[in-house]
Amino acid sequence: MERRGLRRLHFAAMHFPLPVTAILLAATTAACVRADDAAPLDALVSRARQSGLRVLAGDHLTLVTDRPVRNGDGVDHLPAVFDAAWTAWCAHFDIDAVEHRGWRALGCLIVDRERFRTAGLLPDTIPDFTNGHCHADRFWLVDQSNPDYRRHLLLHEGVHAFTLTLRGLAAPAWYTEGIAEYLATHRLAAAADGPGRFLATPIPLRAGDVEQLGRIETIRALRAADGCPGLEGVFAMPHAAHRDLSDYAASWAAVALLAQHPRHARAFAAAERGPLDADFTRRLTTSPDWEGALAARDFDAFTDEVDYGYDPIRSAIDWSSGKPLAARQSIVVAGDRGWQNCGWSASRERRYTLTAEGRCTVGFLDADADGKGREPRRLESTAEGISLRWYRGRPLGRLLVAQWLEEPPGGGRPRFVVLAEGGRGSFTAAADGPVYCKINDPPGELADNEGRLAVTLAPAE
Repeated sequence: MERRGLRRLHFAAMHFPLPVTAILLAATTAACVRADDAAPLDALVSRARQSGLRVLAGDHLTLVTDRPVRNGDGVDHLPAVFDAAWTAWCAHFDIDAVEHRGWRALGCLIVDRERFRTAGLLPDTIPDFTNGHCHADRFWLVDQSNPDYRRHLLLHEGVHAFTLTLRGLAAPAWYTEGIAEYLATHRLAAAADGPGRFLATPIPLRAGDVEQLGRIETIRALRAADGCPGLEGVFAMPHAAHRDLSDYAASWAAVALLAQHPRHARAFAAAERGPLDADFTRRLTTSPDWEGALAARDFDAFTDEVDYGYDPIRSAIDWSSGKPLAARQSIVVAGDRGWQNCGWSASRERRYTLTAEGRCTVGFLDADADGKGREPRRLESTAEGISLRWYRGRPLGRLLVAQWLEEPPGGGRPRFVVLAEGGRGSFTAAADGPVYCKINDPPGELADNEGRLAVTLAPAE
């Protein structure tokens, strides 16, 4: 077999990460079964039925499982969820769903692996795996106790099957695993019957939608421990590295940032329309629309600020240098945006003063707490913030003034360092560079904010 064929078989073996609470076990590198050695799908389904396994069929997925029937576990609805996700995957890759309406995958949801081996559904040539494995249009996953994580695992392996067969996937590890995480992340909207409506949420809206997934928590823990890679580090991850939750989280973060950030989405989408081959990263980073230095900085800002519901558009940062802050200047800080470049650049070790006036709304207070049916009330805040609720150790709505430091005190990845806060005070510039301001609010809750603060910055007398 020629080298290109060998490489394609290597990349056809996809493994899934462990959930937050799992213990890391088996290695992920092993030989793959050749696609032309596998039995036809109909024959495998026949074997499954003859062996007493359950067979659940949708338009694009036939799911075989030995999991006992349990009311309310959501297993019967998995093919329907898969079908809805499949349509979203076609849209992401600009693939004609009608043209490929006959595409199908075979998935095995496993409690007892020996039953699948006996039935001929788990060949010995498939490498050992801890949670999930995919080869071409067939994949296997170990049953999970959490229904949300079970669905995510199923869709993650489904993305691998989709991209391997419809896009000839042979891309670097960061993209291979990052896009599977990105396209598998979802929530189910409430419905009167059935599984609920599939909603793609590549950046999860809330923790309750993705129980046991832990990608955002992992990124934040890595940042706190100075262990989070930069974008170049993610790009350089080998396939063998993806045995740890942190590698999957970092790959997800890179894809999420590049796919949704207004500065990088065009270059990323253009690269995805081309071959998803081993040259993918080079083609992305040498494209005319690629801004490498800004992408690296945006990724560090994303991993430092990420939280549920993060909005890359409202949190997009202007990195321009600004004019020297040599005299008193008045600026406006919007309540519904993340870090905002004030347009003025401070000088390292020089002192400055700030004052702020005005009010912003920062969400709503549930006025029906006593059950009397009253409408929620908007929460208003001055630059001092409101102690009714705190976020990241500071009152909600509090004005924050910061600079971006490539080498923060104490080390770690580049990040924003808060130098002053509240409605009145002074600060010493930590670097030669622009001053940034925002109100303190979770990045996923900026959209319902209103109002602005009028802020005055001036060199200290």
